Amino acid sequence: MLNLTISTAIPRFLFVLPLMLLSELTWGQENTAQQNSTDQTLMELLDQVWDFELESSPLMATNVGDPRGQDRLADDSLLAIQERATQRQEFLDKLEAIPVDNLSEGKRIDHELLRLRLEGQLADFRFKTHLMPINNRGGFHIRFPELPRVMAPKSEKDFANYIARLKDFDRYTNQQIELLRGGIKAGLVQPAIIMRDSLSQVESHLVDDVTKSLFLANIATESKSSLGTERWNRIQKKIEDAIRHSVIPAYQRFADFLRTEYLPACRGPVGASAMPQGREFYLDRVQRFTTIEISPEELHQTGVSENARIRSEMELIKERVNFEGTLEEFLEHLRTDPKFYAKTAEELMQTTALILKRADGRLPELFGHLPRIPYGLREIPAYVAPQTTAAYYWPPATDGTRGGVYYLNTYNLASRPLYQLEALSLHEAVPGHHLQLAIQAELENLHPISRESNFTAFIEGWALYSERLGKDIGFYKDPYQDFGRLSMEAWRASRLVVDTGIHWMGWSRQQAIDYMTANTALSPHNIVAEVDRYIGWPGQALAYKTGELAISRIRQQAEQALGDDFDVRSFHDRVLEAGSIPLPLLEQRINQWVDDQRQPDAE
Repeated sequence: MLNLTISTAIPRFLFVLPLMLLSELTWGQENTAQQNSTDQTLMELLDQVWDFELESSPLMATNVGDPRGQDRLADDSLLAIQERATQRQEFLDKLEAIPVDNLSEGKRIDHELLRLRLEGQLADFRFKTHLMPINNRGGFHIRFPELPRVMAPKSEKDFANYIARLKDFDRYTNQQIELLRGGIKAGLVQPAIIMRDSLSQVESHLVDDVTKSLFLANIATESKSSLGTERWNRIQKKIEDAIRHSVIPAYQRFADFLRTEYLPACRGPVGASAMPQGREFYLDRVQRFTTIEISPEELHQTGVSENARIRSEMELIKERVNFEGTLEEFLEHLRTDPKFYAKTAEELMQTTALILKRADGRLPELFGHLPRIPYGLREIPAYVAPQTTAAYYWPPATDGTRGGVYYLNTYNLASRPLYQLEALSLHEAVPGHHLQLAIQAELENLHPISRESNFTAFIEGWALYSERLGKDIGFYKDPYQDFGRLSMEAWRASRLVVDTGIHWMGWSRQQAIDYMTANTALSPHNIVAEVDRYIGWPGQALAYKTGELAISRIRQQAEQALGDDFDVRSFHDRVLEAGSIPLPLLEQRINQWVDDQRQPDAE
């Protein structure tokens, strides 16, 4: 029996096993073929959307180094905007027909990012945001003077394109005026209080001497010298003619429109809830800017709780520096003592440059991969400095032809405290915005449209998280700088309270200013600028603290799961290697990374 059983069983087993292997191999081949086919379908759709976006947005094409449309600006007529929305709906319908489960891991990210992009664009159209194309710190009239730096013309062909765009500004301005007129009719206008300086922003470009125009002044010196004197003189005359006959008349026409039509029609209430569909619009902005499902009430309470925690840490620093008085008195001391402020713009810029130099040298302690694209430090242009905040970052071109820029506000030096410079610089440059966005620009494993993703909760959450990283690389040894870091964090926590207060709970502008005064060390000038920013950009301020809290929580979970095996350099590389992504997707990726780190032990 035994011999018989063995002799008959072995041949059967050997016969069945190849069939099983053949079946699994066939299934694997079919599965791979199906995945490749689905990936290819998605890639074709991504290419279609990308081509459409580059055709529709010539300035975006400039940013990514694509040659199309370099001699024109976008078509922002109402008809063109409607046609773009129709096309995007068609793209979304095609995307929803692609089975996500059949995609490879990388393509699932592309699928999700494209879905959110298209849905966001369609929501913007549904809420008619195109009828409100300007606010107190943004819009075509503020962005356009950056055109020489964005295009960075060098050759005669580059300058011919630049001049063509200057001439096209006349048409483009007329389209913006028509959109704003549509906004007046629809009741979609900005609050009057935040638009009080908009006329001066426009009139600053109405120069009598065109050689003083920013459209000449912002052209790099090396671009002029590389052409030779004779060729540059010929090109300069054409630029002057375009400024004189197109740019200045367009700005004059826009100034007249603001004075006589738009500003008189601006609304009194400051909250988004006062607009048509305002509460639905704000809920959409909450989800858009945080990337998570959360209510305005929960965000509001999170801000209150975070401020209570931060306040207790501030009290400890106040005691450490032996300040006798209340925290409110300490804040007033920081706002008013001249020793905390630079005496000249040069001092502010030089102090910042030294901070950046120190940070650059310590980055390898936190990251395994660093970007190749460089960054620079510049002053915020004078024509917008009084209305904007302490600093901002201008991303690099994704083709690497233009570096990133950290813009620092040197207007009203008495409102620019030196004790906040470490946190501010780590946020705006490295390891904050520049490091993250430069790495994103260099990613080769993502489709170009995914490399252009712009999820504020990730981008700003990372930058706020980066402020705290300074403790790991030798910053904040000075207790006043550490207090500056906490004051920056309180500023972001207060945003949760103030933004929801204004747009959801009916707060007045003065209520928001009072809350910021009581809970941050910001100067009165900065507080007003910040509150006006939140009024003009509903929901955006919610992203910072929401993103930072999520990234910090995700890191803490990973540290607890991996213990001594946790590698902060590897963790940071994993966080940044897919570019800007929604927070739930980031958490999924880090959870998978944690599982992968554990795998060798499991074997």
